[in-house]
Amino acid sequence: MNGEIAPPPGPPPPPSPPPSPPMNDIHDQNPHRVVMHPTFFWGKNAEILFSGWPGTRTGMYVLSLVFIFVVSVLVEMLSYSQLIKSSGNNNNLLGGAAETIIHGVRVGLAYMVMLALMSFNVGIFIAAVAGHCLGFFLFRSRVFRNKSQIFCP
Repeated sequence: MNGEIAPPPGPPPPPSPPPSPPMNDIHDQNPHRVVMHPTFFWGKNAEILFSGWPGTRTGMYVLSLVFIFVVSVLVEMLSYSQLIKSSGNNNNLLGGAAETIIHGVRVGLAYMVMLALMSFNVGIFIAAVAGHCLGFFLFRSRVFRNKSQIFCP
C-alpha cells in the first residue's frame, strides 16, 4: 500500500437534498401577493381567517374589520347576557343543554377572534378590542343595569 486509504466497503452516501425554496419573504415586491408578517403591521393586504381573505381589496378588508368587530360584540353578549331564564318547571336537563350550546358558540367565536388577531394586523386588533369594549359597555357595565343587578364585592 502506497499510503493511500481505501474507501470503506458499502454503498455510497445518498446525495444531499436540493435547497428548499425560501419561505414568505417579507421584502417581496409582488403587489398581489399576501405576505405573513411576524410582527404587527398596518395595511389592507392581509390574510385573515381564510386563505386569500380579504386579499388585496380594500372593500374586503373593511368587511373583515366589521366582521371581527361584530363577532367581538357577540362574544361579550354571550358572555354576560342571561339568555336562558329560570322557569318554574325545573327542566334542568334542557336548560343545561341550552347553556352548554350557547357556551360552545361563545368559545368558538372567541377562538375565531383570536385566530384573526394572529394575522398581526393592527386594524384587526383595533376592531377586536373596540368590539369587546362596546360589548362590555352594552351588556356588562352598570349603565344599562338595574341597581339591584350591580355586583359589588
